Amino acid sequence: MTKSFIISIIILFCAVIVETAILSNITLLPAVPDLVLLCVLYISMANGRVFGEISGFTSGLLLDFISGVPFGFNCLFRTLIGYIAGWAGKSVNYEGIMMPAVIGFTGTLVKTLLIWCLSLFYPSIIIKYNIISVPFLFELVSNTVLAPVVFKFLNSFRKTLVINQGRNA
Repeated sequence: MTKSFIISIIILFCAVIVETAILSNITLLPAVPDLVLLCVLYISMANGRVFGEISGFTSGLLLDFISGVPFGFNCLFRTLIGYIAGWAGKSVNYEGIMMPAVIGFTGTLVKTLLIWCLSLFYPSIIIKYNIISVPFLFELVSNTVLAPVVFKFLNSFRKTLVINQGRNA
């Protein structure tokens, strides 16, 4: 379990670096694809609720340190997303092409809903998501398209990343 946790932290850290240092500096992109969210979804679905909470919190903590958002913002909604994905991972087959795309689509919508709920409590701190805007639609489409690629890439680390090997094999 410790080895899986360390490998997942390394993967999440690399995804945070790629997302914040490389993808955020490409000016042609209207929004940055959320690779960290897709990694949290895979890790959570493969390992369950508790590991999903831990990976969601860890990824949120890494993003809070690197980005300029209020401390704990990413931790809160990514922990919830990790828990929900870990809970759903018991009954959903997340392999193939179509199901990861649906999971990426749903995860992005849940993230947007949670950010919107947080913006109701803290309107001066958190920028509200506009669901009909081009940046949101770009992020939704890019997360949907990239989800099968990220899931397939992370599946190559399955031996070291997944705690219970026999569950979805």
